[in-house]
Amino acid sequence: MKRVLFLCSQPFFQWRGSPIRVGFDVTALAESGWEVDLLTLPIGEPRSIPGVNVIRVPNLFRARKISIGPSLLKAAFDVLILFKAIRLIRTRRYAVIHTVEDTGPIGVLVARLARARLVFEKHSDPSSYHGQSLRNLVMWAYAKVERFAARHADAVIGTGPGLVAQVRARESGKTVHHIPDIPSSRVESDPARAASVRRRLQADPDGILALYVGSFAAYQGIELLFDAIPKVAAANPRVRFVIIGGSDSEIRDRTAQLQRNGADSAVIWAGHIAPDILPDYLSAADILLSPRLAGVNTPLKLLDYLKAGRAIVATDTQANRLILNGANACLTAPSAESFADGILQLSADPGRRQQLASQGAELIRTVYNFDEFKRRLAACYAVFSSINH
Repeated sequence: MKRVLFLCSQPFFQWRGSPIRVGFDVTALAESGWEVDLLTLPIGEPRSIPGVNVIRVPNLFRARKISIGPSLLKAAFDVLILFKAIRLIRTRRYAVIHTVEDTGPIGVLVARLARARLVFEKHSDPSSYHGQSLRNLVMWAYAKVERFAARHADAVIGTGPGLVAQVRARESGKTVHHIPDIPSSRVESDPARAASVRRRLQADPDGILALYVGSFAAYQGIELLFDAIPKVAAANPRVRFVIIGGSDSEIRDRTAQLQRNGADSAVIWAGHIAPDILPDYLSAADILLSPRLAGVNTPLKLLDYLKAGRAIVATDTQANRLILNGANACLTAPSAESFADGILQLSADPGRRQQLASQGAELIRTVYNFDEFKRRLAACYAVFSSINH
């Protein structure tokens, strides 16, 4: 049987972009006839996937969580992944080594030792994560690591057209596949569950629910969002905001900010919602929010939003524009005033909300779904299919 060693220095499983994507990757490979060994961290919820053998490195550092992006802890785990991968290739024969982001250089070495083909998968643009000078230096080095992996890979996968364009511009002649993200869950919303969620969140049957899901990172436009909320609350008290995401400390800080602006009663903190439950929350809302400011890849939340069949208010920025336009979303200038105006306009226009939602749902039906994801990944692997190890 064809076998692939999949290297992932992310918690598996956990509700965030890369682990969700990796789950779809290995599921699609297994369903396409590949035997998959997923080598990952000792952090995350157990998840059983037919045809996938989840192998975890030991938790020598007694870690319970790991932050997004480069860190000393992740680098230490990468060393453990490297040694475990070398042990695996001594006893098992792999046709392909599939790496994600920072495991790319590990994959280069392991693929060479195993005489296997290398697939490198790029999920994000390091230049989007701006911060203090030290963080910028780290992200610069991280970008160099990614370029090294892409240069030595037999095939590169980019999750968005911007990422694909970056690799093609830097690595002329490299085989680069665009395999876009898909909604974070294959579970469909249940109307009865969605109605129950709405009753809990919005006591007023004529009220409007505006929902945001995601991290509180600066590039997400979180400052813009919390500056817009008091403006909306003052103009239309019927609008309530549901916030899914954020750490306890981040929620405390934002609650204090809303209290200073007299808008804390307009917000409901829903915490973290599991991917298979999230569709019911999204379907319970009237308006879904994407205040994204930076990045060249499509925000994963947008795919969940489109699948939910609800109207979207989004900033008119490069990342949002990759999948949204004036026909399927209300696009606003990237300012708190414009974003608030967009929410207020849609809250008063149910007909336009329905029109935007219908256009968005068509994208999920035709492009951003698991069947199309699996087809594109199989096309990437087609060149390796004849390799017998």
